[in-house]
Amino acid sequence: MEITACREPFIATGGNMSIRENIHQVIDLIKPEHILVSVFDKTGLDELVKGILGAYPAARFYSPGGTGKKIAEILGSDAAKNYISVEEFTGAPEMEGGLVKTLHPKIHAGLLAERGNPAHEEYMYKTLAAGSKYAGVYFDIFVGNLYPFTSVIEKEGTTSETARVNIDIGGPAMTMASAKNWHSIAALTSPLQYADFLALLKNNGGRISLEQRFNLATQAMKSIGEYRSAISSYFGRLDFHRDVKPFLDVK
Repeated sequence: MEITACREPFIATGGNMSIRENIHQVIDLIKPEHILVSVFDKTGLDELVKGILGAYPAARFYSPGGTGKKIAEILGSDAAKNYISVEEFTGAPEMEGGLVKTLHPKIHAGLLAERGNPAHEEYMYKTLAAGSKYAGVYFDIFVGNLYPFTSVIEKEGTTSETARVNIDIGGPAMTMASAKNWHSIAALTSPLQYADFLALLKNNGGRISLEQRFNLATQAMKSIGEYRSAISSYFGRLDFHRDVKPFLDVK
C-alpha cells in the first residue's frame, strides 16, 4: 500500500518577517526563456548561448558589464532581440568599480519569485514596472561563476587588500537565490556543467526538468559553501597590524 504523507505547510513569523513553504504548484518542465548570465570565467559561453538558442530561439539573455559585451558579441546581429544589459533592464547604472550591478529588486525578484504566486507576479509585473521601461521576469536559468578568490590568494605577494577586493558579493547572492529557488530556476555555476545541461535540455524537448534544477542547486550550494569557507579561513589567520594595516592609507 502506498502511503501519502499530508501536513500543513511550515509557516514561521517574527516581527514583520514571515517564512513559509511554497504553497503553489511546482512546474516540472520549464522553457529557457529568460537567462541571467554573470560570469568571471567566460569559457564555453559561446557554446552555451548557441545551445540554448538552438533549443529555444526566442530566449533572452540578461547580463552586466563585461559578460554582457561577450554575450552581445556571441549573438552578433541577433543581440537586438535576444539580449538586454542588466543596467538597461533595471534602470540602475553600476557604481564605480563595477559594484552593485546586480543587487537590485528586479534581479532578485526574478530569481526568487514563486511561479503561480499572484502576489509575486503583481510585484514583478506591476510594482517593479511602475515608472520603468521593463517589468520584472521569471528567470529560468542563472549562469554564474565568481571572482577567483582562491587563485588570487595562492599567488605569491598577494596582499590582504588584493584579497579583499576579490571577494565576490553579487555572484554568491544570485547563486544562492537561484539554488534556493530550484523550484523555478536552474543554476549553472561551472563551464564543466554546460555540455551535460545542453544534452538534457535537448533530450527534454527544450525544457529544463525539476530534477535537473534540483541537482544543479545542490552543486551550487556546495560551491558557495566552499567559497565562503575559503574567505573566512584566509582572513581568520591574518594579523591586523602585520597583514592588514600596512596595505591601507589610514588617516
